[in-house]
Amino acid sequence: MTFEDRSRRLATQNLALGRAVYGERLVKHRNVEYRVWDQYRSKCAAAIMNGLETLPIQMGHKVLYLGAASGTTASHVSDIVGEKGHVYCVEFAARSIRDLVENVCAYRMNMSPILADARLPEQYAMLVEKVEDIYCDVAQPEQARILADNADKFLKPEGWIMLAIKAQSIDVTKEPSEVYEQEINTLRSRRFRIAQIVHLEPFDKAHAMIVAQRMR
Repeated sequence: MTFEDRSRRLATQNLALGRAVYGERLVKHRNVEYRVWDQYRSKCAAAIMNGLETLPIQMGHKVLYLGAASGTTASHVSDIVGEKGHVYCVEFAARSIRDLVENVCAYRMNMSPILADARLPEQYAMLVEKVEDIYCDVAQPEQARILADNADKFLKPEGWIMLAIKAQSIDVTKEPSEVYEQEINTLRSRRFRIAQIVHLEPFDKAHAMIVAQRMR
């Protein structure tokens, strides 16, 4: 969207009219309400601003979101998939998921909060159906392995994944480029075709977004 100061910003159509999630600005255009999507608060938005060619998450999709935290990015994913889609939000921290439930999921019927450890997908297997996309933003070592383990259980054939890699969560002694390559090799070994790698600076230091598709 283009604003009155001529700046261009991302925004998603608001599924919960009148409600902001993290203090973002609400704007109306032709009687439709949008939420400004802050690229400094959301790695997905940062990837789009830095040249992400294709966002695999689409209207009507079911999405498994690993590391949903208090719902900043997950709420925008909820906007994108719309009423016919669904977002399964896995979060390990009790305080974060309480905020997610009270401030976000209570007003969005297409989101399901799940208090669980993303490293143990069997714990929530009965709560999640097959999904078109998995979005992973967990501050854990072996981020790619965690995502691939979840893909084995929940991702549809030829489904897509988005992995937000935080290099310092994996190995602070290595250069970010080494960490990215290590995680990419893990994904390739688990039958993923890497479609694009987007570095997220200046919005997030030492972060990259990997977009990949599961091969049969």
